[in-house]
Amino acid sequence: MARVVLVTGVSSPLAARVAQALGAEPGVRRVIGVDSAPPAATTGFEYAHVDLHDESLARIVTGSGADLVLHLGLDTAHSAHREENVLGTMRVLAAAQRSSTVRRLVVRSSATLDADDAAEVERHTRGLQRRRPDMEVALLRFANLIGPGVDTPLTRYLDSRVVPTVLGSDPQVRFLHEDDGVEALVRMALNDGTGFFDVAGKDSVPLSHCLRRIGGRRLPVPASGLRVLRGVARRGRIDYATASVTRAVRAGLAASLDTRELERVLEWTPSHSSAAAFDSYADARAPRGTSGNRHGGPRRSRGAGLRPVHVLALAKATLGR
Repeated sequence: MARVVLVTGVSSPLAARVAQALGAEPGVRRVIGVDSAPPAATTGFEYAHVDLHDESLARIVTGSGADLVLHLGLDTAHSAHREENVLGTMRVLAAAQRSSTVRRLVVRSSATLDADDAAEVERHTRGLQRRRPDMEVALLRFANLIGPGVDTPLTRYLDSRVVPTVLGSDPQVRFLHEDDGVEALVRMALNDGTGFFDVAGKDSVPLSHCLRRIGGRRLPVPASGLRVLRGVARRGRIDYATASVTRAVRAGLAASLDTRELERVLEWTPSHSSAAAFDSYADARAPRGTSGNRHGGPRRSRGAGLRPVHVLALAKATLGR
């Protein structure tokens, strides 16, 4: 039977690419991409506007007769949207639960989300599994997504001229190339595997190597200083990209992900190792001093780094240990 597919979050390049790829599959009759903001292009799928604060998503799920839903609307790039990760997931799960046509649900999660956010997303997804045992549910925990077209807190952290790191620590980083992220989601959508899966490139890369590769200057500070920096970010006084190091670096940047179950279910492995994925990002970066970025828009100044007030906050935390 021809499938009707609904994909959330299509204003992001990753979700839009997944929607386009599914639209080209011979067994798929229709793909509806939904989001609160329109995608850059809608080749291969339809676009429908939704609002997380009303019932528009549920109406579209019901009206379309979708039997396959991919929730890819996870926003790991902006601190202002962190609460919407959980709200958006709850809306999608509720719409799927009430639908009489949805038979399969694929949720994109992240191993690098705030731990509380990730736990909430996974808790609600497991709850749907219990309430709808007839529905196939798969959740994919992505490692640090990276590549020429990716903009996340981690890439903005790496792009800083001065990069705060944990004193005495050089964690191993796991990456997932954006092309492999698309491929994993499309394959899982068309598969019948269920469960929670880690997705990452092979091996890992030392953070120090990443910074040397792109020329960032390390600023080693005690973990207490990074906690102060994160607190300042939560109050909106600095870019969350800088403060995200307190979570990502101290957690080892998802170095402990286990991808064996995903590879067994899909009979597939990512084509890029962590090192190759990072190299594709580093090779595409605009040279310092240019006004353009790798996305074609204005480039953030690498001189932004840490402002004096942030350095003073770190120094205060260090001296107060």
